[in-house]
Amino acid sequence: MSVETNFQTEQSALIGKKVVIIGGAGFIGHNMALKMKSLGVEVAVIDSLGVNNYYAIERERYTNPNGEVYLNFIKQRMNLLHQAQVPFIEADARDYHALSEALEDLNPDYIVHLAAVSHANRSNKDPYSTFDHSLRTLENALDASRSTRLNVQRFVYFSSSMVYGTFADGIVDEETTCNPMGIYGALKFAGEKMVIAYNQVFDLPYTIVRPSALYGERCVSRRVGQALIENALRGNTLTINGDGTDCLDFTYIQDLVGGVIAALASPDAANEVFNLTYGQGRSLNEMVEIIREHFPGVEVRHNDRDSLMPERGTLSVEKAKSLIGYRPSHPLDVGFVDYINWYKDNWASFIGANTDPEDGQVVYLKRRAWA
Repeated sequence: MSVETNFQTEQSALIGKKVVIIGGAGFIGHNMALKMKSLGVEVAVIDSLGVNNYYAIERERYTNPNGEVYLNFIKQRMNLLHQAQVPFIEADARDYHALSEALEDLNPDYIVHLAAVSHANRSNKDPYSTFDHSLRTLENALDASRSTRLNVQRFVYFSSSMVYGTFADGIVDEETTCNPMGIYGALKFAGEKMVIAYNQVFDLPYTIVRPSALYGERCVSRRVGQALIENALRGNTLTINGDGTDCLDFTYIQDLVGGVIAALASPDAANEVFNLTYGQGRSLNEMVEIIREHFPGVEVRHNDRDSLMPERGTLSVEKAKSLIGYRPSHPLDVGFVDYINWYKDNWASFIGANTDPEDGQVVYLKRRAWA
């Protein structure tokens, strides 16, 4: 039986299974929830909406030039989850009792843990908050997951390519020694060690995922591709840190989502670590050239390179391809072009849409039963 055929057979076993995504109203989580729901998985979301989400951006809506747009991105996320009948619990994962109660209420077969501060620069500037929202939430989720009142079959932890630090040879695989730089990478690596320790002590099965340079619809994190597109749409000068030769393994969100579903579907993913990226490093200059094709005449300015950003490149995905049938299908020339077109098609509506919090885009999803 081929890897692809085996994956399709295993994926069918997820139908009717219960998956809870902690931090699931964010960029990665809502896309994952929508895809899982479309496949027949019983998926639910727990999120405080406070970290890089509705409440944080609402507070900044008048000082952040993109605040209005990002509130509408989040409103669209919530509307899509509502339309798909994905149950949502508004709870702060830093609150052990609230999180435990929510998980016991939902009784999942699988838990995907996304709750964290997802910005390296913000982490370096505010390490206490990063610890609070990253390691504290993870410890709570792990401890609740080992409860005898639950029957968690797998705990999926989202780590980062930043755990590797500088890629010595321009490419890394899961056996490469990790040497993270800065607060963000260090906490992600510490999180991996916590997950592995809970498996050692309590026999909690896990899968660790290492994504890289994500991009895609309804992101509000101002990742590099998003910042370039938005500046181009506004007619602003594009800003690149360094000379543009830095390479990143840019990964379209739907490729990552497909990889996580493949990992959940496969028993071979238990107690394993996977790079889930496109599997090809591309330079910032290549990304800028794609922008120029769609926004002729755009100007580019180069700033000093951030000394705390490691030099990266390609993350090998051969292990994920071999073990779980992972097949990313969006190289930068395809996925980033789709992302640009989505922005062009929706920019005017996001600029002019109503972001009044009284219209109910958040509160109508506060419920506890499976849809």
